[in-house]
Amino acid sequence: MVQLHVKRGDESQFLFSTTVDVSVETLTQQVSAIYNGRLKVDRICSEIPELADHGVSLPPNMQGLTDDQIMELKLKDEWEDCCVPSGLAEFKKDELGRRSGHGSPVTFKVYIRIYEANSNIEGAVMIVYPMGLPPHDPIRMEFENQEDLTGTQASLLVIPEEEAQLWWASKELQRGKKLQNYVGKNEKTKIIVKIQRRGQGAPAREPLVSEEEQKKMMLNYYKKQEELKKLEEADNDSYLQSDWSDRQALKRQFQGLTNIKWGPR
Repeated sequence: MVQLHVKRGDESQFLFSTTVDVSVETLTQQVSAIYNGRLKVDRICSEIPELADHGVSLPPNMQGLTDDQIMELKLKDEWEDCCVPSGLAEFKKDELGRRSGHGSPVTFKVYIRIYEANSNIEGAVMIVYPMGLPPHDPIRMEFENQEDLTGTQASLLVIPEEEAQLWWASKELQRGKKLQNYVGKNEKTKIIVKIQRRGQGAPAREPLVSEEEQKKMMLNYYKKQEELKKLEEADNDSYLQSDWSDRQALKRQFQGLTNIKWGPR
């Protein structure tokens, strides 16, 4: 199987195994589906703590308003009475004014731990909120694929499948071809593929040396520099003080003149 290391820009995304015989059209659909799916999971996971602490989302016409403004406008959350969390519920006001404040953090922590082994976050939400979430709650909208990301930072990260492009070695993988047209027929090939929107041009090339390899090279260079510095600081004539370099040492040894000490007794 061919192994693709999928990136967006310099950020690593995931590994994907495929075959050289796959069409680029199918490959692009598969890679973009996984890429966007991971973004969806990230968005849900970022909202779960808010749901646990502050309860369900308020209707759009009530979000961001103060209690006085809600009373003055005579607004009513029709989902407040039916979307009540089971278990140990507690009130914690949402300072951002997005949620009702009726959360269940302790119950949520218990069920999230139970369900995270199966990656079934939706199951945990349904147990804590058996009556379901209101249709305008972002978590329910994500579960039903009805999320509206217009005007958000998250919308800039999503790449619609029809706009997705795959690049390898500064070459765009054309949808009308197969992967083997680019990488050959070796099924043990490993390549780095970058995903991005159509029209953004070729992504930056991968560096010839990875960051980890660069760190090792710099460390090795530093060690060599230190060794050269120590050699330069050493006295090149220090060997002249050694016994083996004294030409008269052998003569004095035969004459019994070695180890003679001068001085008063």
